[in-house]
Amino acid sequence: MDSLTQIVLGIAVAEVCAGKELKNRTFLYGAILGTIPDLDVMVGKFLNPVDSVMIHRGLSHSLLFHILLSFPLGWLITRFENSKVGFRKAALMSFCCLFTHALLDWFTTWGTQLLWPLPHRFSLKTIFVIDPLYTLPFIYFLIRVWNAKETALRYKFAMKGLIVSSSYLLLSCVIKLYALHQFKEAATAQKIDYTEIIVKPSPFNLILWNANIDTKDAYLMGDYSLFDSKPITFQQYTKKPELEAQLQDNPDFEKLKKISEGWYLVTETNGTLSLNDLRFGLIDENPKAPRFAFSYQFVKGKQGLHAVEAPRERGDAKMLLSKMVTRLKGN
Repeated sequence: MDSLTQIVLGIAVAEVCAGKELKNRTFLYGAILGTIPDLDVMVGKFLNPVDSVMIHRGLSHSLLFHILLSFPLGWLITRFENSKVGFRKAALMSFCCLFTHALLDWFTTWGTQLLWPLPHRFSLKTIFVIDPLYTLPFIYFLIRVWNAKETALRYKFAMKGLIVSSSYLLLSCVIKLYALHQFKEAATAQKIDYTEIIVKPSPFNLILWNANIDTKDAYLMGDYSLFDSKPITFQQYTKKPELEAQLQDNPDFEKLKKISEGWYLVTETNGTLSLNDLRFGLIDENPKAPRFAFSYQFVKGKQGLHAVEAPRERGDAKMLLSKMVTRLKGN
């Protein structure tokens, strides 16, 4: 999730764990602890673009890393607080703030390597990385925590924030299952023979959902709004094995295949090959020249072809938002 949301979650967890001892200082410790896992982004700035993407939500989001890091962090907090909070409680608070960060990321589309060093990335794909309906009620309850003077009242508001936000995550799972059912029904009605299907929410909401369907020769992409009254339709994007063959054994290509979890399409524009991650949807749906939200171009360098992030056009974000708002109202 976005940094603000992770900070809010970290503060609530810190308050529940050690609010009695730390009072409003839980806002400081929770914000810091809730941010630490995403510092892998800073490490990525010293790597090439592909490696930077590959390490994101890897080691820093793993259960093992959080367990090991919680002990020195707990010791530091105890020292800073002159033993006002015990080591055991400080270490537990550190672990809970770190690990709930990763658990929340588990619900998003980007994979989270919870069991690093195992390579599998966990992803429920039920909530977008920014969702105001998750974050804003949480912020309201934390304002109540800040203003409350009684420890019991502070704990009550922090728990309410966690309960409301967790309920929203549960709701996202239920709605996703419903949307998945709608997509499967549409695929069956249209006699689409597929091997795999993934469903994920569009930005900032749980109303409009997108699906990717893997067939033998093509990928199908479609969307479904809870307000739809017409059947779901799918746009086809043909696989290009001949283009993939040109990138065979290319290190960046192999890494991007892993990052995309196999949901990728290789395209060619003006002689330049691109790998497009299908999980994050389209900017331009033109079947002859589609532009994807997450795309890497392969350009020639001293070491041969290497991948660089595809440039975005001015106005893309505004256009996408406008299209999404129109589409979620129903077809």
